[in-house]
Amino acid sequence: MLTLGDLLSDVADRTSEKLLHEPKVELKDGSFDPAKLPIDAATWHFLSDVVAVVFDMRGSTQLENGRSAASTASIYDAGVGSVARVLREFDADFVDIQGDGGFGLFWGERRYERAMCAAITIRSYSDEFTAQIERKWKSAPSTGFKVAVASSSIMAKRVGIPRHLDLQEPVWAGHAVNYAAKAAQQTDPRNLVITASVWDEIRSNDYLSFSCGCDGSGNQTGLSVLWKDVELDKIPDEERFGQSVSSPWCSVHGDEFCDAILKGNRHRPDIAEGLRSERNLRGSYSSTLVTLARRRGENRRQFANDSSITAARGGER
Repeated sequence: MLTLGDLLSDVADRTSEKLLHEPKVELKDGSFDPAKLPIDAATWHFLSDVVAVVFDMRGSTQLENGRSAASTASIYDAGVGSVARVLREFDADFVDIQGDGGFGLFWGERRYERAMCAAITIRSYSDEFTAQIERKWKSAPSTGFKVAVASSSIMAKRVGIPRHLDLQEPVWAGHAVNYAAKAAQQTDPRNLVITASVWDEIRSNDYLSFSCGCDGSGNQTGLSVLWKDVELDKIPDEERFGQSVSSPWCSVHGDEFCDAILKGNRHRPDIAEGLRSERNLRGSYSSTLVTLARRRGENRRQFANDSSITAARGGER
């Protein structure tokens, strides 16, 4: 093992070398496979638009108090493991578990549709998870999964120590994961939140923006806009003007709506123009800011014309 002085000297020299020579950045399309990233290679891989779904278990520290190690382990396995399965079922391109939470990344074809269906499913599952915990432990603190969705361009690179698989991880440089994590910190398990750019992409999808019109038992109660404006204080730019939804999948129409979204369907003939106008008011301020940011070249695809990107374009939505 190196002495402390030698170690600090080595990492200082490495930092100087990395900062002195800018790396090559290659634009990747929807077929990008993070499992094939080489270890600590010089090249970064650029994805022009990635959607991040972050989930975080509420009150996990309190859930551990007064319980055996086996009971605590069962809670984590039941909850976090189930959410990971949801992300897998909606074809997340990358999943990372971090203690009592984690995130899934989606890119390529229908990334917003897959990500939103996964996020709403996690929101729906959260109610069942909470109910089962409360039935088993009457005195358990309030729990569930806080869920948020954000999008941005991302650069990816695997870093670590060669021949040490347990010390090798992909790095995802970009706002998507960070902003989704900050948004999840601000919400609660009954309110799924999305950032401004995600709303900008999904707002015209009738299956995502409007209710099915029933009370969950098939009784008609009338159509409505599902989303409400929310300001995400922990996010520093226009992305903070997001949207929030409290509704899980409808037990009657959920399968139908989820299937339609994943197939790419967007228009519902039962939506009146007046209701569309009400929907269009949601996030109008944030959408204007996002549009202006894009025109200024500060949007999530800002690197797509950079001369350092050497690969051909591909996979644009």
